[in-house]
Amino acid sequence: MKRSESYGNTRASLLRVPVMALGGAALLLGMAAGLARAGVEVPRLPEAAPLRHGPLMVSGFLGTLIAVERAVGLGRPWAWLGPLASAVGAALLLAGGSLEAAWAAFTVAAAVLVAVFAEVFRLRPEASAAVLLAGAAAWLGSALRGLAGVGTVELVPWWTAFLALTIAGERLELGRFRAPGARAVLLFAPAAGLVVVGALLTVADLRVGVRVQGFGLAALALWLARYDVAWRTIRSSGQARYIAACLLSGFGWLVAAGVLYALWPKEFAAGLRYDAMLHAFFLGFVMAMVFGHALIILPGVLGVRVPYRRGFYAQLLLLQAGLVVRVSGDLAGQASLREAGAVLNVAAVLLFLAATASSALAAARGPVFSRGSAAPRPSGSE
Repeated sequence: MKRSESYGNTRASLLRVPVMALGGAALLLGMAAGLARAGVEVPRLPEAAPLRHGPLMVSGFLGTLIAVERAVGLGRPWAWLGPLASAVGAALLLAGGSLEAAWAAFTVAAAVLVAVFAEVFRLRPEASAAVLLAGAAAWLGSALRGLAGVGTVELVPWWTAFLALTIAGERLELGRFRAPGARAVLLFAPAAGLVVVGALLTVADLRVGVRVQGFGLAALALWLARYDVAWRTIRSSGQARYIAACLLSGFGWLVAAGVLYALWPKEFAAGLRYDAMLHAFFLGFVMAMVFGHALIILPGVLGVRVPYRRGFYAQLLLLQAGLVVRVSGDLAGQASLREAGAVLNVAAVLLFLAATASSALAAARGPVFSRGSAAPRPSGSE
């Protein structure tokens, strides 16, 4: 590595903590805003926060997390323009600043992520890189549409494509699939394709696009469940079993989300059924993936160890319980159950943050990874 590039990477590594801190702050405000949207009274909540719940959670938190992970993985100083731009967007949302300026920042962040995955595909032209590139392009599409003044409801299918393809691509990239044959590859392509096509169709007809995307989500979930090794590692122990439990629960919620998208596209605007659709995907699937992959991602991103603890199951079980209560309330038309489920969901995420921090702090008393280098991903632990 050239001396200038090494210096650039050293400076970039110093950005990890403040950038991740802004992403974490977006998560906290986003959850508070989500509680308010569910009908829970939240004192001292900024007036604009409930309307910014989606951008805070997807672009402010998840977009920042993914951008940091990929900047670290690529190891190129220019890749850090993405996390920096995403952090600026998160800061604008947190401060109640211009929504248009925030979308502009997220547009830059997404464009850099597209460039990152394009470089990854150039270096390693594999299916996983192509899927990740498509996911980043969906995030860029959502940011451009937001910048053009499109409402949150119309952005949700684009966010769905961004996260569904990013997670599927990461599972492919981690190499935790049984080697698929030609038939499996042929099945994956249309499933992922429907997710993308559904998002594109929403530009012309929201209902048609949502229904098509729903079929794609359900098909993608079945593909993941069939070819991921989680069914085998769930019979193991320790960290491998915990991650498998997170994955399998997420695949189940992804099927549910796909079915709901396909069944009720007319409800994709507001109300209880809309709440069920969104949170089956964004909490049931996406957050379960975050719970499981945190043990793999955080060592490389922040340079700290996060040893597995049996107590981590508490946060996963609480997340599932909250979702069952919430979605049951949504489908039964019981707003009080939705509120109770939302509180349990937030409690699960807070427990996850506390448990992860506690594990990392305990590990810090012993040998730690240096901040300037990425920790190796555990082999065979996913």
